[in-house]
Amino acid sequence: MNAIVVVDRNWAIGRDNALLFSLPTDMKRFRSLTTGGTVILGRKTLETFPGGRPLPNRRNIVITHNRGFTREGAEVVASTQAALELAAGEDPDKLWVIGGVSVYTALLSRCKRVYLTQVDTRAEDPDTFFPNLEKLPAWEVEHTSDPITENGVTYRFVEYINKNI
Repeated sequence: MNAIVVVDRNWAIGRDNALLFSLPTDMKRFRSLTTGGTVILGRKTLETFPGGRPLPNRRNIVITHNRGFTREGAEVVASTQAALELAAGEDPDKLWVIGGVSVYTALLSRCKRVYLTQVDTRAEDPDTFFPNLEKLPAWEVEHTSDPITENGVTYRFVEYINKNI
């Protein structure tokens, strides 16, 4: 299983239930990596997608405590454990944790890789943060791309590997 996320210098990922940056090259990479696979996400993350609809060409497993929640095209479960049980037969390299923060936090230790887009700036007034992998001994950088500048910000693709898996 993998996680994929965009962070700023302080590991911030969002504000008011929205992404901090619009990075077309990053979005293309996200689509390329996750298409044809299974994504695990929280309900609030799903609601940020266009029309609140699941991502096309992917199996969408949505975690929510709202027992009455349904969404066409999504498999809805009440816990991360239930999500893992649903995804048990999936190819682990095509299984993606895509947010929000509580889903990342609950599943990060089970991820083999984190595909991180690290933006070289500090976002204004973020309210949601990804765990700082630099401070977690299980994680080490495997690859860092050359810098990319787009929409007035510079960023890099950084791949972390979990040494405990």
